[in-house]
Amino acid sequence: MNFGVIGPGNIGEVIVRKLRDAGYPVKMANSRGPESLKDLGAKTGAIPVSLEQVVQDVDVLFLVVPQKAIPELPKGLLNKARKETIVIDVGNYYPFRDGRIDELENGLTESVWVERQIGRPVIKVLNTIPSKALMAAGRPAGSKDRVALPISGDNTKAKEIVAQLIHRIGFDSVDAGTIAESWRQQPGSPVYCTNPTKEELRLWLKKVDRSSLAAKPREGIEGILPDKGCGLPSPNRSPSIGINKRNKTISNEEGNSWLAAARLE
Repeated sequence: MNFGVIGPGNIGEVIVRKLRDAGYPVKMANSRGPESLKDLGAKTGAIPVSLEQVVQDVDVLFLVVPQKAIPELPKGLLNKARKETIVIDVGNYYPFRDGRIDELENGLTESVWVERQIGRPVIKVLNTIPSKALMAAGRPAGSKDRVALPISGDNTKAKEIVAQLIHRIGFDSVDAGTIAESWRQQPGSPVYCTNPTKEELRLWLKKVDRSSLAAKPREGIEGILPDKGCGLPSPNRSPSIGINKRNKTISNEEGNSWLAAARLE
């Protein structure tokens, strides 16, 4: 399989590294041009290309850009991609960063909005895990502490392919429903930045209260951005779901907890 990544920033760079570590060919692009990605290319073997080139001849394309940048992508960019290319939306809406987007403020599911902007269906995954955890938390299949990620989308076959990919880079996954239902994994949800196991994820997805999500991005969620570490929610955030029955931390190769490190940043 061939992969393209638009937006190799914090979490995008980790995605590039995980794909390359798994042996996949990867192209990457950003708004600043291939030259700005030369160093990352030298370190990972991923190929820096233009935005027009990154969407061509790939089986899976990752969109890892701020929500505000989606409408700024070249018009018709995805028309250059193959019809069967799976487009993965990794983004989240943060009003303090992206500015106010009225459709999202009025309750439109974030990835539905993304689909309308780019004119292509998407699969939603990898938006709920911090970059540090994505890099350090991969585990062999069957591990008791293997983290699970929700996958939402309307194409069952595409979701199965993405689930196999997630498995290969060290994570379990759970089908979270259609793209219209992907609000269950948006910021403010109990599955956001809590790194659940497969059993926990299945339970928590069933108990997400959509009415409780609307205010979350305006209640200081900038403190738990995925690319800044994402601490666990305080005990009074979702007491009925029991997120804090254990203080799960994930260690990197040096033995340091990414959660503890995040709190010191």
